[in-house]
Amino acid sequence: MDTFDEAQKRKKLTWPVIALMDFVTVIGFDDIIYNFQNQGLAVVSDWIVLLILFVVPYELIVGQLGATFSDDGGGLSSWLRHTSGDRMGYITAWCYWVVSLPYLVDVANSTVVSFAWLFKGHALSDKEMSNWAFALFTAIIFVIFIFFQHRFANSLQWLSIIGGGAMFIMTILFVIMTIVYLGEGRRIATQPFHFKNFLPTFDMKFLMSLGLLIFAMNGAEFVAPYVTEMKDGPRNFPKAMYMLAIMTGFLTIFGSFALGVFFNAHHLPDDLKMNGSYYAFQAMGEKFGMGKFFLYTFIITQALYMLAQLAVLVDGGARIFLSDTAKKYLPKQLTKTDKNGLPINGYWLTTGICSVLLFLSATLPSVNDIFNQLLNLNGIVSPYVTGLLFWAFIKIRLHPEKFPSQYVFIKNKTFAVIVGWWCLIITVTGATFGIVPIDAKAGSATWWHMLILNIVEPLLMIGLGIVLPLIAKWQRSKEN
Repeated sequence: MDTFDEAQKRKKLTWPVIALMDFVTVIGFDDIIYNFQNQGLAVVSDWIVLLILFVVPYELIVGQLGATFSDDGGGLSSWLRHTSGDRMGYITAWCYWVVSLPYLVDVANSTVVSFAWLFKGHALSDKEMSNWAFALFTAIIFVIFIFFQHRFANSLQWLSIIGGGAMFIMTILFVIMTIVYLGEGRRIATQPFHFKNFLPTFDMKFLMSLGLLIFAMNGAEFVAPYVTEMKDGPRNFPKAMYMLAIMTGFLTIFGSFALGVFFNAHHLPDDLKMNGSYYAFQAMGEKFGMGKFFLYTFIITQALYMLAQLAVLVDGGARIFLSDTAKKYLPKQLTKTDKNGLPINGYWLTTGICSVLLFLSATLPSVNDIFNQLLNLNGIVSPYVTGLLFWAFIKIRLHPEKFPSQYVFIKNKTFAVIVGWWCLIITVTGATFGIVPIDAKAGSATWWHMLILNIVEPLLMIGLGIVLPLIAKWQRSKEN
């Protein structure tokens, strides 16, 4: 892989490529499945409401922040450093990096599931693979990919273009085939299928799943470090955010509706979050008499898409690790770089934390429970950190004279600040209620097990973030 200095010499990234790079971290067919299981067809209304009241403002806020700090390569950590000081920049860099780790584990889990479908042609069962074997295979895939990522130059761009583009095409195909299916007058799986099914239910279950809804649509800021590699970044980065918002809206609304056609939203499989995407394309193939053609096309697409996600997450995390702010608060050993300019010890720390999270969750009763708990962990930690983004936006809008930008989201200063606070409150609310397990019966042994993990695992990550600066401070004192 190129060093970061060499990266500057590469061909400039275009805004459609940036949008596709972002798309693989923001939304995927699996994200639709996860929330469909939580909310049923009512999730269609949830997506529409959130798109209007949260997603579009969020992605255009990212557009203004990226345009404002277009000369900085640290992304969110750079934004907070400029608006709130170096210490806040480190806290953000650490938090943003560490909350990506449960997602890395989740993506690696999904990669294992995709290969299981590829070689077996059906869903994994506990009899075929134990919890510990599942955890071990996930860890192996994760480690192998880190080495793969750094052996091939430009793998990030190509994987993002192929993986993101293929997934979007498969989603469009799924929606088109659903329209054809309905046009032929065939039976809809969800019965009764009427307007009331789509009405949102703003109850405790909605609040418990809000964090996962936000998690499904956040991550737009992860490509912010690449603004410096764009041609006319301040002007073109917001265009990528507009394209991303359109793709996100299409996928969530029409994809969720299409699922209600092939699945009975009132009686969904328990393992839908882990295997639902495959069940969907398997069902579509069966309905149209095409066997497993759609299923295997999706399996290959899913594998590429997961590799693209790993590429963006690992590469973006490296840039945060190498930022000047992070170096100041991290032990020297973690920022040590290899001959390619990459923080190799940082990657070993990444592997270590991911392994701890994975094996802690492997104490749950089944592979399906492991998958669901690690997935829902993302709906807790990720929105909390996304809230920092809105804090940075509030700061730049309160002081426009200090932070000029070629692109301004909402000209009116007061209204812009209100929107920033609104988005911040939504993310914190979703993250807090997400601590309560949604995939187990309340009060059961599994429910308590998940609740303990949902509290302990984030505390471990926060604790490590406190210890590392103390070690760095001790090292500096020994040098003086």
